[in-house]
Amino acid sequence: QVHLVESGGGSVQTGGSLRLSCAASGVKLSSNCVGWFRQAPGKEREGVARVNSWSGSAYYGDSVQGRFTISEDNAKNTVYLQMNSLKPEDTAMYYCALVFCNAWSDLGYWGQGTQVTVTS
Repeated sequence: QVHLVESGGGSVQTGGSLRLSCAASGVKLSSNCVGWFRQAPGKEREGVARVNSWSGSAYYGDSVQGRFTISEDNAKNTVYLQMNSLKPEDTAMYYCALVFCNAWSDLGYWGQGTQVTVTS
């Protein structure tokens, strides 16, 4: 059974940093593609970052390009999202999910989410 568990969220001031973790069980993340998504109240879900574990390529949403970095630790079966230069508009619930390797579409496996709040 596939389980994804996010952690690392919290409250931070504008300009601060957070690192989110997505720990997996029941699936080998190094053999899959993983994405981070976020959803703020009243807004549509947005693709933030995804990594193609086969090629090592990473893709980012326009709003986070240059500020966020997705990475993998295969030994820990965990994917991270390093978030720097955070802005109030980054405030949202962040989720990790298994995704198709060439698209933002998910495969139906999601974590429960972790809240990120950026205060001005």
